[in-house]
Amino acid sequence: MLKLAIDFGTSVTKIYKIGSGIVLAEATCVAVQKENGEIRAFGNEAKRLLGKTAEQTVVRFPVYEGEIASEPLASALLEYFLQKVRDKSAFGRIEALFCVPCGFRPESREKYYRVANSAGISRVTFAEVPFLTALGQDVPLSESNPVFAMDIGAGVTSVAAFSLDGIIAGISMNVGGNNMDIHIIDHIADQFNLKIGSLTSEKLKNTIGSFVEYDNQSTIVNGRDITTGKPRSVAVASPDIAFPVKVYVDKIIEYAELILKKLPAEVSAAMCKNGVYLSGGVCKMAGIADYISEKLQMEVHLAEEPQMAVVLGGGRAIGNPALLRCIRMD
Repeated sequence: MLKLAIDFGTSVTKIYKIGSGIVLAEATCVAVQKENGEIRAFGNEAKRLLGKTAEQTVVRFPVYEGEIASEPLASALLEYFLQKVRDKSAFGRIEALFCVPCGFRPESREKYYRVANSAGISRVTFAEVPFLTALGQDVPLSESNPVFAMDIGAGVTSVAAFSLDGIIAGISMNVGGNNMDIHIIDHIADQFNLKIGSLTSEKLKNTIGSFVEYDNQSTIVNGRDITTGKPRSVAVASPDIAFPVKVYVDKIIEYAELILKKLPAEVSAAMCKNGVYLSGGVCKMAGIADYISEKLQMEVHLAEEPQMAVVLGGGRAIGNPALLRCIRMD
């Protein structure tokens, strides 16, 4: 049986295969022809068409904020990804562990079951992101040693205190990198009178988005002048997008503080000792770990590859049946 851990993310899908490691990291999007619904492109190829297609073609994201937004498109995309990662000569059954947000609802899981079965997966298990981000950072889990983890993704952020016995207090919120991208588009329009697209906004966030004080990285941005309608270029520096980036991280920190305040005294003591384990694609931005550490007054451990920590943890879980029994959602 082929065993996979799948992080079916809002922005990027990552797949871990037992025996091979991470075998796929590709955009969770599909290019569809409007008239007949025919799929023109999957994954990264579809994302490259974003904002550049004629009216007849639209780029859709079948997973939105951790939820399946379109079951037919999600099934087709997942089947495409599975064809890429399975051995050409292997036609056996597939077992998959899906990495899902904290407190994932039963009705949401039903959608994943239908999508997975339609794509050819015969056995499906779920585990919540906080457990997996800890495992992906080699954090030892036990019933007596609580852990506090934050995973900041594109569409969903999961924050939780937990042990191997379960979630002590946690939350998932629809706040993440996509909110930043949209706010950056509006901010650049206000500040520079320039209209940019979502791919440019995402690139800005990833290249010059920073939490380092006095950071002045800059880049040239191309877009459309809002007044004249003509193409124009401007230089944008880190301070120019500081507000639309920080406002969402500040909101996440606010919720993290609420969770910390709910914890029993002994768990709080463990949090002070162990610190915070941080992951998610947003956490690639410069200085974010120090920024969160200063705000929470706690030590922050940043994953070596923040965007891959969850799926790495999923891979470790599905390769260890005893561990999987402890953390899976029943």
